[in-house]
Amino acid sequence: MQQKYRFKTEPYAHQRAALGASWDKKDFAYFMEMGTGKSKVLIDNIAILYDRGDIDSALIIAPKGVYKNWAELEIPKHLPDHIYQRTVAWTPTPNKQQKEELLSLFEITNDLVFFVMNIEALSTKKGCGFAEKFLLSHKSVFAIDESTTIKNNSARRTKAAIKLSLLAEVRRILTGSPITKSPLDLYSQCAFLDEDLLGFSSYYSYRNHFAVLQSRSIATHSFQQIVGYRNLDELKDILGSFSYRVLKKDCLDLPDKIYTTRWVELTPEQKRIYKELKDYAMAELGNSETVTTNSVITQILRLQQVLCGFTRSDTGEVTLIPNNRITELMAILEETEGKCIIWAHYQHDIRALVAKISEVYGAESVAAYYGETPSEDRQGIVTRFQEPDSPLKFFIGQPRTGGFGLTLTAASTVVYYSNSYDLEIRLQSEDRAHRIGQNNKVTYIDLCAAKTVDEKIIKSLRSKINIATQILGEDYKDWLI
Repeated sequence: MQQKYRFKTEPYAHQRAALGASWDKKDFAYFMEMGTGKSKVLIDNIAILYDRGDIDSALIIAPKGVYKNWAELEIPKHLPDHIYQRTVAWTPTPNKQQKEELLSLFEITNDLVFFVMNIEALSTKKGCGFAEKFLLSHKSVFAIDESTTIKNNSARRTKAAIKLSLLAEVRRILTGSPITKSPLDLYSQCAFLDEDLLGFSSYYSYRNHFAVLQSRSIATHSFQQIVGYRNLDELKDILGSFSYRVLKKDCLDLPDKIYTTRWVELTPEQKRIYKELKDYAMAELGNSETVTTNSVITQILRLQQVLCGFTRSDTGEVTLIPNNRITELMAILEETEGKCIIWAHYQHDIRALVAKISEVYGAESVAAYYGETPSEDRQGIVTRFQEPDSPLKFFIGQPRTGGFGLTLTAASTVVYYSNSYDLEIRLQSEDRAHRIGQNNKVTYIDLCAAKTVDEKIIKSLRSKINIATQILGEDYKDWLI
């Protein structure tokens, strides 16, 4: 690694090791568990290559809930101050200013140019066309964050990513869980880097070498069914030549608690209903002679329910709203190593999450711990979750019910699908995983819709502010946004 390079944020030992193994490689994979700081490693790698004159830009593709984090948080935080940069985030329907920013990507300057796109854009002709033009205009690092999004070798976005990768000077993939279902997940991720890296001419030759196949037939139709895998030590050796693998448990210098945010884009229907309810709340509170904490919190909770994808009438009737929240959660679960705790404030959400996770991972993979869980079943759920070999991987709980007294140290990832406004409940629920018996660092992930009450609640809770006691200390209008 270049000795003269000046870090903006000092790397941890494992980040320095990852950078040392990769910085001058054309193709490399950062297989670094969520929370270990793979984003910083990539940014430093890009900066070093820019300082050397090897590249002048970077195209970063990330999941929808993550890609704006790169533009707004990660790049400003970690890119050294001596490097002048321009960062533009993709939008498929730009306004006039956004259109000008997008067109500026093709201007040749001395700045380091970052273009950040969401992976879904590669499923569109417009997105692919823009990415292609960008790569043809520059000497670029092309990186895919959470590269399991291209694990399906027949998907349109996978084919697009592999084709576009040929236009880049340097290629990187980043993920904490390169194998989500089977070793076959690796083929297209590695093909993005270089189709020759694995040493197989096609997906099928790769599959035939590492999968155990048996002939099956249904009626007149014959096919090959995968019944197991083989030669995995060989695969591990191959991967080791162009990747760096690290887990949180191996990073002794990381903080014990790691906080991150996953952004959820509201659907048009959510935006409409949210605005209607917000306008109603402002009028209702504005016409009241006495604005109480409870009255403001009631309005906040109504808005929060919309963000979670439903409304509840005065009679208790629930109306569903199309939303992306569960989709984003499922993306997180796919990236997660080991067991996971999911906290949800509303019982409706808990039931919906159990149904979705059961559908994808099987009924034995998930259990709910909330008001409707029979008391005689509760301890059994905790016991099974804590057992290392148990198929119960996902614990879904309501913080008010399960956030106190339980030991859930089998998990080192905690997702807040929705938050309570009560600070004590939040802190207690955090401590279910972070307590005696926990041998790993714990990552806390908040699902958040930008510029909504979600943001306000999460910011307050992370700042150790009890909303119920502070809400009238500010103008309530600030809370309702």
